[in-house]
This record gives sequence, C-alpha cells and structure tokens, in this order.
Amino acid sequence: MFKRLLARIASALAKHKIPYMVIGGQAVLRYGEPRATKDIDITLGIGIEGLSVLKRAIESLRLRYLVENPDDFARETMVVPVVERRSGIRVDFILSFSPYERQALERAKPAKLGRVVIRFASLEDVVIHKIIAGRHRDMEDVASILLKNPDFDAAYIKKWLREFEKVIEENLLGRFTDACHNLKKKY
Repeated sequence: MFKRLLARIASALAKHKIPYMVIGGQAVLRYGEPRATKDIDITLGIGIEGLSVLKRAIESLRLRYLVENPDDFARETMVVPVVERRSGIRVDFILSFSPYERQALERAKPAKLGRVVIRFASLEDVVIHKIIAGRHRDMEDVASILLKNPDFDAAYIKKWLREFEKVIEENLLGRFTDACHNLKKKY
C-alpha cells in the first residue's frame, strides 16, 4: 500500500514540478531497521507561495484533506495533512522555507520503486530530523540508521545540529553524541 501511494505521489509531484523528499518513518525504512509506520511525511521545496500548485497535485491524487481549511492550517503550521481514502494512509506535506531544508532537498537521494523514482532525504538529514524530534522511537531510529551505515557524514550532522541549537533550546548535539557513544557500547 505504502509503495503504491509513494509512487503515485512522486509522479504527481514531478508532474507539478514540486521538489520533494520523503522523510520520517518511510525514510527510516530505507536506511535503518524495518519497523511499522502509519504515515508518509514529505518535505516540499515550496513555501506558502506554492500552496495552489500543491493543492492541484493533491486533487490529481484524489487525496482528502484532514482539516477544514487547508490554506489557513498551512499558514499556521506549514503542513498540509491529507489521507488516501482507500487505504486510510495519512500523508503530511510539509512546506519548506529554511536554508537547511533547501540544502536537504538538494541532498535527497533518488531510489527506484518500480518504474518511478522516489526522492528520499539523505541518511544524515533523516538523522537530523530524528535528533530534533528526540522521542524514544526517534532515538531508536537514529541508532538503527547509524549502526547500518557507519560511513555517515558526522560533520554535516553536527553542523546543522549546532545551527538548530541556536533556535531550539535543547542539547541536540548532546543527543547525537550520546547516540554515537551508545552504539559503541552496545556493539
């Protein structure tokens, strides 16, 4: 179900010329251990100004909005939540606006799924997202990703975590360092 929907979304976004990258649990499946995930999270290379183009893509996919007024919701949260009626799979389209997101979109990695190419966030960008979220499940995902991919770019991850620490009052770099140390202890 997820693969089919991902392929449809990738095709629609390409048709509407919307840059994107798959993040969240679907990206973890690519780099880490298999796990259950209930949704699809996609960062888009457009901001609020591209909302009308996104809405055309959503209409072409026949997805249903999960909020009454998607325009107002997007302006407040930078997210457009939808669901595929048939499968019940939720999709969060995340509008982007920051230099980090623009760079992460450029670093996205293509992967072929049948005849369709899907763009996944790079391993390092998935780790950054997960470190920022910081929930127990996210930290397990980080451990899984780092364990399976020991040649990751730690300097890139640290650079962006330092930048995010300037606006998020949390010890993100410490979380990352702990995750790396815990890997060495466990394995």
